[in-house]
Amino acid sequence: MSKSDFLRYARVHHAAAILAGTGAVVVLSAFFGGVHIGLPSIGSGGVTTGVPFRRELPLMSGVFLAAALKSAMSTHEEMGTQAMHRYRHLYCIGLTVTVCVFSFAVEALSVDAEAGVVFARSLLIWYGLALLSSKLLGDQLGWAVPLASAFPLIWYPQQWWDWTFTSAGDPFSWAFAAFTLSVGAGVNAATAWRRRSWSRR
Repeated sequence: MSKSDFLRYARVHHAAAILAGTGAVVVLSAFFGGVHIGLPSIGSGGVTTGVPFRRELPLMSGVFLAAALKSAMSTHEEMGTQAMHRYRHLYCIGLTVTVCVFSFAVEALSVDAEAGVVFARSLLIWYGLALLSSKLLGDQLGWAVPLASAFPLIWYPQQWWDWTFTSAGDPFSWAFAAFTLSVGAGVNAATAWRRRSWSRR
């Protein structure tokens, strides 16, 4: 595929908007990420609790990235050749790596390298959940599953399963990131066209 074809594909698949949105998120985190989200804690008699704003911001980037698979021709693309699907996957991987590297760099400069790794890891987890949500609930509800997953992290923070809080090398959080990405990518790869092909074998 030529350079002009690639640029056309990127334009149709919202690359500029996704990069702008995810860039705005990480810049917002750099300037206001330390501000705490003040929320009433459950069962504390009115005492408020909160978590740093930057812990939840990667959710937005993950939802933006999930839009890379969507276009006016999405249904037709699902019926494309293997070469087309490979190109689609490479486009999504390239866009995801670009966003993760930029997010890590800005967070590392504004806080430290560990914060950058945790931000990128959270982004990947919510990206996988957004892919799953888009497939199960429709393109317009790609935010639903990620948002639902954020509530226990906000109201019950700093637990062993809180991937926005655990250390950069926490094995459970990385395993969960791999799991959500695998599930999200898997359900999107299992198009109706492919399922029919598999059923004939």
